[in-house]
Amino acid sequence: MMNFTFIPIVVGISLFLGMLLFYVMGRRLGFKHFNKDAETDGKPSAGTIEAAIFALFGLLIAFTFSGAASRFDDRRHLIAEETNAIGTAYLRLDIVDADARAELQALFRRYTDSRLEYYKRLPDVEAAQHEWNNSMALQNTIWTQAVAACRTQTVPSACVVLLPALNAMIDITTTRKMAMMMHPPKIIFVLLFVFAYGCSFIAGYGTARNPSHRWVHPMVFATMTAIAVYVIVDIEYPRFGVIRVDAADQILIELRESMNRKAE
Repeated sequence: MMNFTFIPIVVGISLFLGMLLFYVMGRRLGFKHFNKDAETDGKPSAGTIEAAIFALFGLLIAFTFSGAASRFDDRRHLIAEETNAIGTAYLRLDIVDADARAELQALFRRYTDSRLEYYKRLPDVEAAQHEWNNSMALQNTIWTQAVAACRTQTVPSACVVLLPALNAMIDITTTRKMAMMMHPPKIIFVLLFVFAYGCSFIAGYGTARNPSHRWVHPMVFATMTAIAVYVIVDIEYPRFGVIRVDAADQILIELRESMNRKAE
């Protein structure tokens, strides 16, 4: 199984090395076109084109980073929404008759444990999918038993409050899974690499006019770009890399603990 944790690191390192390689290629090609006495006709227009390409690259990074950060915040917000949905449905179990209530509350505790375990098992996708199936089975059991309890409820109108809460709790799981799967099209990441390599090539080509050369500027440029792209990829997959949303799971853990206290 692929270890997704190292994907952002691999992306960053490959981008860094590739940019340096294209910089060297551009510089070598530039040496073939320029010499110490070469004319520099058209330099202003070339400079304008270079500036436009670098500006496009900057905008691409900015928009990609902004989108990744926005999706990261959305995923944290959905954790709070699911916690509220589970907590609300659990509290509304109090309207169910005592016989059915105890079993439903036990199922809720198992269900909450399963939801926590599902995200804890990532990035082991296979193990996480197994836990997802377990959560879905518990959802079906909870719904079936809640509907059965409503049919024998002494106050049938009370279930008008309970069932919508259960429905919201079920719906949010699909919303969270879809949010976890939402990422920019792969072509966006391809464009990031293409623009990064292209800008490095242009920068190397331009430095060929000057025989003296220092590696500080290309090294810093490649490093800063690689770090920016690394952070973008890491934020896009907050259950796999260094930047994670695990801290937000604490509110769901606290809800689970409150269920234990209520059961005592």
